Amino acid sequence: MLKIPEAPMSIQKGVPLKLLLDQEAVTQLAQNIHFVYPSFNESRFIDETLRNIEDLGLKERSAHIAMSLKTFLPQVYSEALDILLKSLTPPLKATEGNGLAGLFYMPHCRFIEEFGGDISYNNTIDPFDVSMSAQYELTTRFTCEYSVRPFIVKDESRTLQLFYQWMNDENPHVRRLCSEGTRPRLPWAKKIDSFISNPTPCIPILECLKDDPDLYVRRSVANHVGDIAKDNLEVALSLCEKWLENASPERKWVIRHALRNPVKRNEKRAIELRIAAK
Repeated sequence: MLKIPEAPMSIQKGVPLKLLLDQEAVTQLAQNIHFVYPSFNESRFIDETLRNIEDLGLKERSAHIAMSLKTFLPQVYSEALDILLKSLTPPLKATEGNGLAGLFYMPHCRFIEEFGGDISYNNTIDPFDVSMSAQYELTTRFTCEYSVRPFIVKDESRTLQLFYQWMNDENPHVRRLCSEGTRPRLPWAKKIDSFISNPTPCIPILECLKDDPDLYVRRSVANHVGDIAKDNLEVALSLCEKWLENASPERKWVIRHALRNPVKRNEKRAIELRIAAK
């Protein structure tokens, strides 16, 4: 049976997040893969993966496990990825209150991030389509906002064309990925320099999602506009000013949240817009 380990609802004081990718998670990962791919060497994978993992932090453990997956899964990327996808538990039903359990899927996302653009690992066949399809599935279990960024950097046009479709998807996790994954200055991620220089390609996504029915998505939109304001204040202010027209209370919240940092810097127009959005 496919499952993921239980986890706290929030970060616990004094309990390192790295423990969410400890022996229990590695063992469960091996069992899930073996369930859908019986020739998987479950015991050896566990032994090799847990070796020297103790001193690694959460992100380092994620990368370490991803590398181990590459070693023990078929040596063709699309075949390995297909097995990982078959081992997934059902998608999340909600956007809030999911706790930390989804961190179990960090190595899956890291696997795509590290190897999903390597044509030599996929029998010289471009792995872009299978990588993006996999992230579509994974982001409904755990966000792919980090793993999708190398694809934006390497192939911005193709990735955005998919996002322009996905921003209308019925699943809020997929819609949020379109906004969150394209944030120019997403925390704990590499900057996307092209969007820092010119955020215009992201504006259609923000326009589409500014009135999203799910706060989870609208919060991402607000944070994205806040990112834009750090480098292109006029663009962010003009967007918020435009959004004020016939704005619902929900959209006004997006505007206020987006402008909180310019307001802290005493930007006069940002203060005026934030007051108008109350």
